[in-house]
Amino acid sequence: MSDATLHATTQDPDDFAVQIADQIESFLVAVTEVAKGDEPDSAVPFLLLEVSQLLLAGGRLGAHEDIVPEERYEPDPGPEPDVDELRERLAAMLEPVDVYSEVFDPYEPRKAPVPARISDDLADVITDLRHGMVHYRAGRTTEALWWWQFSYFSNWGATASATLRALQSVVAHVRLNQPLEELDGLDTDQDLGDEILAEEAGRVMAKEIADPLGLRSVK
Repeated sequence: MSDATLHATTQDPDDFAVQIADQIESFLVAVTEVAKGDEPDSAVPFLLLEVSQLLLAGGRLGAHEDIVPEERYEPDPGPEPDVDELRERLAAMLEPVDVYSEVFDPYEPRKAPVPARISDDLADVITDLRHGMVHYRAGRTTEALWWWQFSYFSNWGATASATLRALQSVVAHVRLNQPLEELDGLDTDQDLGDEILAEEAGRVMAKEIADPLGLRSVK
């Protein structure tokens, strides 16, 4: 993509920048709507779809050559919008499956899994994406793309990938009639190793989460 494409004044739907911005905007709108709790029965499948689509945009950003902003210093986008309410709404909705275990770097040997929360992850990703969207809406297209690409590598790409795996695992457990193990007592504030994490994951059965989360098992 040429610099002329980055700075084009017309909104060509085939432009890389427009496509990335559209995918990110779609994710922001969709997760915000899910967090309202109007359709809790479809929350997990819908989030699985939206995070998958977002990671397509991330993959395109990751595969693209380095995007260099016009200015040496990032223009001040203003105060960051508060995501605490969205985080809390998601946590309440996903409470049976919100906590999961994750290995931050699969290439770093002998690292124990650590507890994480889907609600925290989604709020974290949204914060990164909104930051870039402020630049995009202000006409600073190159700055927006630079930020989205940089933060994809440094934060939201890995976070969204971990969230996707957790959501996919929930759906798979239910659809394949494989009971989920107990999550009671597993907290993201705890520093737990492999064995303790395995023990803490106890007996939340698929039947307890299938109906409220809109999932159905395979017959």
